[in-house]
Amino acid sequence: MEVVKTIKQTRTMVAEAKKAGKKVALVPTMGNLHDGHLALIDEAKKHADFIVCSSFVNPTQFGPKEGFDKYPRTGLQDQQKLTFKSVSILFSPPEYEIYPFGRNQTTVEVPHITKTLCGAARPGHFSGVSTVVSKLFNIVQPDIALFGEKDFQQLVVIKKMVRELFYPIDILSIPTVREADGLALSSRNIFLNTADRTLAPQLYATLSSVKYKMLAGEREFTKLAEEAEKRLSDKGFTADYFEIRDAETLERPSEGCSHLVLLGAVTLGNTRLIDNISLILKS
Repeated sequence: MEVVKTIKQTRTMVAEAKKAGKKVALVPTMGNLHDGHLALIDEAKKHADFIVCSSFVNPTQFGPKEGFDKYPRTGLQDQQKLTFKSVSILFSPPEYEIYPFGRNQTTVEVPHITKTLCGAARPGHFSGVSTVVSKLFNIVQPDIALFGEKDFQQLVVIKKMVRELFYPIDILSIPTVREADGLALSSRNIFLNTADRTLAPQLYATLSSVKYKMLAGEREFTKLAEEAEKRLSDKGFTADYFEIRDAETLERPSEGCSHLVLLGAVTLGNTRLIDNISLILKS
């Protein structure tokens, strides 16, 4: 594995790989790698010969009070974790390489679906995400790119961006990787204190409970979501939202919609957690 800091060197190495007939995969991350990221790399190796893992803490997707400066930077540990993963390039650029003309110059905006759910709570977040992912796609020009399903809204946004901007890239996703007690792996979990870490799996437990009720035949979606949000609040969470949406569009489900996703966002202490579960209803 080679650690690369510049766009020029990354493009040169990718071009050589493609000239040799290799298929290129991109796994975008913000570093602080955990088993969820490593699972993405393992999946990438099933589909490609040349793996690029990017590690860049993107400032434009953080709000003014969202802890950009506190986000964990674990470069050496990340390199060690990738050593035996057959990654070809760890692309770890400085900010001026990605934003040479400053932040928030040319941006990429995916409308509508970025204004709801996490987009409503975090104005500008998804513009930052789509802009930096678009830049990474243009730098690496991968054949495939991989994302985790924990950030479900992000995944839908990126798929829409790729489709509408005609990127010749296949977007693959993998299911959320979890701790033994169900907590979704996240770089932010390190900020949970002992008490909050004990409580945190209740988000997944609540999602699971609603899923089983729906599979058992309950269809009053609004009532189910309100009850789930109250359950979370009663347990000590500050609930941002609990929603049942169409898994393809993130719109509220229409009559006959069967592929659904349950999404929850909560805060424990100063840590914001998100999670989701997809399901297919029988007609």
